[in-house]
Amino acid sequence: MNDLAVYYRTLNGDVRALDGVSFSLADGEIMGLAGESGSGKSTLAKSLIKMDGRMRYVRGSVRLDDTELPVADQRAMVPFRFHRVSLIPQYAMSALNPTRRIGRMIKELVRSRGIDYGAVREELLRRLELVGLEPEVLQRFPIELSGGMKQRVVMVLSTLLDPSLLIADEVTSALDVSTQRAVAEALAGFRDRGFVTSMVFVTHDLALVHQIADTIMVMYAGRPAEKASSRTIIEAPRHPYTRMLISSLPEVGVTYAEQRLEGIPGQPPGLLNPPTGCRFRDRCPLAFDKCEEEPPFTEVAPGHWAACWKAE
Repeated sequence: MNDLAVYYRTLNGDVRALDGVSFSLADGEIMGLAGESGSGKSTLAKSLIKMDGRMRYVRGSVRLDDTELPVADQRAMVPFRFHRVSLIPQYAMSALNPTRRIGRMIKELVRSRGIDYGAVREELLRRLELVGLEPEVLQRFPIELSGGMKQRVVMVLSTLLDPSLLIADEVTSALDVSTQRAVAEALAGFRDRGFVTSMVFVTHDLALVHQIADTIMVMYAGRPAEKASSRTIIEAPRHPYTRMLISSLPEVGVTYAEQRLEGIPGQPPGLLNPPTGCRFRDRCPLAFDKCEEEPPFTEVAPGHWAACWKAE
């Protein structure tokens, strides 16, 4: 991905939700995408699948397996969806039809993509078994399934044609803690079995994504702040925002009797008219005069990128 920018149309002007995002994803890589609400995570996920009517492509390009994705042309994206790039939405019911039995819905979707349902049925049953679901789930309506079961059905559905890129958009946010872990581990297992080539795991939960992701990219105000291996992001972040984000999270088994757990002071900037330079500078304890210039997203160490003048 190179310099991708996608804005939201409003009556007051364009909201610069995604404003120049560049990164690469290796074959087999699971990348966690983290940041505060409004940082651009879900906009990035949606822009790679299907932009809604409010979204406006501004610039940039996306290449997948040496093919440029026509993200600006939603009709031209149809052949790529579900085949080459697929999405697990935040809420499973966004992908399930409440008036259709699971099996009938999957059959209709597969046929709409030009695939013979009989040719994939055996693989469908095998993958349902891998995520702990019995074949009889195909005879049920979505309302008859628990939240975790619905999410696992959507996981199987979204990866049935072995896409090169899978985007998991906050897939664990509506689940209980034990189910969150099971779903996350199942997704990692899909990568390990070759059902998907690479994955972007959008989340607020750094603790969870740290357990399954190879790398983590932290976003702030529509731009990438830092990207590195999961271990490096958690243990040795270079960007002040990443450090403050991690330090604001509670740790299991640690009490805070003597010291209060503090969040990041201030608020993210409005993206209708964002400030020039580093967008974190008004909240950053290390800000100095040069922060009035936009810092480039550069490699500050092997495999470690950051957008901060003091990251080096």
